Amino acid sequence: MNIVVLDGYAMNPGDLSWDPLHALGAVTLYDRTAAQEIVPRAANAEIIITNKVPFTRDTIAQLPRLRYLGVTATGYNIIDVAAAKERNITVTNVPAYSTESVAQLVFALVLEFTHRTGHHADAVRNGRWSTNPDFAFWDFPLTEISGKTFGIIGYGNIGKAVAKIASAFGMNVLVSSRSGKTSQVLKTWEVSPNITFTDTESLLRRSDIVSLHCPLTPQTDKFISASTLELMKPTALLINTGRGGLVDEQALADALNNGRIAGAGLDVLSTEPPSPQNPLLSAKNTIITPHIAWASFAARTRLMDVVVNNVRAFLSGHPVNVVS
Repeated sequence: MNIVVLDGYAMNPGDLSWDPLHALGAVTLYDRTAAQEIVPRAANAEIIITNKVPFTRDTIAQLPRLRYLGVTATGYNIIDVAAAKERNITVTNVPAYSTESVAQLVFALVLEFTHRTGHHADAVRNGRWSTNPDFAFWDFPLTEISGKTFGIIGYGNIGKAVAKIASAFGMNVLVSSRSGKTSQVLKTWEVSPNITFTDTESLLRRSDIVSLHCPLTPQTDKFISASTLELMKPTALLINTGRGGLVDEQALADALNNGRIAGAGLDVLSTEPPSPQNPLLSAKNTIITPHIAWASFAARTRLMDVVVNNVRAFLSGHPVNVVS
C-alpha cells in the first residue's frame, strides 16, 4: 500500500514517530508540498495524508490510484468531498484532538491582557524593578476576571471546555449556539449553574470577553464585522482561536484603533501566514499568536495516534471518522 504524506512537518517537526504509519505500508514523507508538486508526488499513492495541501476536483481526477484521503485536522474544507465521494474515495478527519490545548490558549490570551505578564517580566529583566522607589509597579490596569461575563459563540467540544474553565475562574458564562438550545433545556447536565444560553446579539452586548468557537460557514464568514463590533462594550475583549475567516479583519483593526473595543487576542487569521499588510498586525491592543492553539505536544501526539488509527481502520475495511 503506497502512502504519501504531503505536509507532515506541521504535525511532526521531529518530536513524534512516523513508525506506526510505516508499519501500514510503503510511506513517502514530505515536509511541505507546493500546489504544482501535488500530482507528481501523489501520482502512485493509494493513501494520501494531508493537512493544508488542497485536493480540488481537478487534482483528484489526476490521481486514478487514490483510495483514501486522510486530513490531519478537524476541518476538511481543503478537500472537494463531493468529488472524492463520486470516485468512492474515503475522506477522514481527526475530531476533538486539540480541545484541551485550544481552551488553554484562550485563557493564555485572556490572562496576558489582564496582567500583561510578558511586558512586566521584561520590565523586571530590564532593571525597572531594581530601580523602582516602591515595592511594586505596573504599567497597565490589572483586571480580575472573577465576576466578569464571558461570552462563547459556538458550543461544540472546545466551547464546552472553555465554558468549564471560565466557570472555574468565577465568571458568568453566556453561550450562543447554532442549535438554538436554551439553558432551560440544558440545565440538567451543564457543568455549572453559571452558564446561560442566549441569543448572539445579547451575548455581544453583555459580555466582557467574547470567544469564537463556531465553524466557518457561508453564514459565519466575517461574522465579526463593523456592525457586530458596534454591539460590544468598549471595554470588551475579542478572542479568536477558531477560524480567521470569522472576522472582518479591517473592521476589527478599525475598531481596535478607534477604541471601539479594548483588545483582541487572535491565534488565527484569514490567510496564514499573513501578508505583512494585514491590518491586524499593526492594530492597537492586539495579541496575535501564530496558530499554535492546536500544537501542544500532547495534542499532536493524540493527532498522530488518530491519523494512524484512521488509516488502520480503513485498511481493515471498517473506516472511522469518515466525512465523505
